[in-house]
Amino acid sequence: GHTLVAPPADVEIVSVGKEGVDFKFKATVKPEVEIGTYKGLKAYKEEIKVEAAEVDARIEELRDRNSRMVTVEDRAAKDGDMVEIDFEGFVGGEAFDGGKAENYNLTLGSGSFIPGFEEQIAGHNSGDEFEIAVKFPEDYAPELAGKDATFKIKLHEIKEKQLPEVDDEFVKDVSEFDTLDEYKQDIEKHLKEQREKAADNDVENQLVEAIIEKVQAEIPDEMVENEVDEIINSFAYRLQSQGLKLETYLKYTGQTTDDLRVQYKPQAERQVKVRLGLEKIAELEGLKPTEEETEAADAASEEETEAADAASEEET
Repeated sequence: GHTLVAPPADVEIVSVGKEGVDFKFKATVKPEVEIGTYKGLKAYKEEIKVEAAEVDARIEELRDRNSRMVTVEDRAAKDGDMVEIDFEGFVGGEAFDGGKAENYNLTLGSGSFIPGFEEQIAGHNSGDEFEIAVKFPEDYAPELAGKDATFKIKLHEIKEKQLPEVDDEFVKDVSEFDTLDEYKQDIEKHLKEQREKAADNDVENQLVEAIIEKVQAEIPDEMVENEVDEIINSFAYRLQSQGLKLETYLKYTGQTTDDLRVQYKPQAERQVKVRLGLEKIAELEGLKPTEEETEAADAASEEETEAADAASEEET
């Protein structure tokens, strides 16, 4: 009652007679699996907490997304303002390439211009024309690195970010809720659910790792290679659903199919071990999976593959 894991190889006919044909062949069969004590495996689930400050931070992000820029005329520019300026830069009295712009929008304090530039615009009013002196950093483009420069500035307009008040009206605008309290509860609920799911996945992974450690079996290469085939096929299928052929993906990433096989082998070994371990436990416990459970298990290994793909795509 052995299960073959690869087609028979090296078939050799021994004799042919009236009784039929005697032949020998080599076959790779599913290994005998031993599993250590699997009852009482421990996994730790972290306590799920959501702090009020985290909920407030979410609301602040939303305020920021719903802010608007408003022109101010009754004060000088300060950190955090957006200013609209014309500028022209000179080194040794000569204008240099790329040192000039008109009606340029710059947020003061953003650090997007060389040190000293934004700081010297702060304190000026709209309509002002003035000069500032700065020094280019040493790691700047070679022709300007370390040089002293003067910029002529004309400040056209100062705008400040106006954030909406956080109250029930704001909540009605940005969500389907009527009050701030309801909205805060909803944010907390979602954060909790996300963490709950992550913690459950973590527990599942701990148990999977524990089972892998308990499995003792001589796993034939063919089983692992078949699993690698499955993983690559499902990866190719997912690429195709995004309109990309596997060959094209490999060309883009400068990889070969062999590279993929090497990359997925550890994952394939894990999946084979987990499957053998769970099958052994089921056999010892006299469990028969229902059709839904089998489908769920397939989906889970599919998910593990997707997670590994996502990780490998980030590496490329």
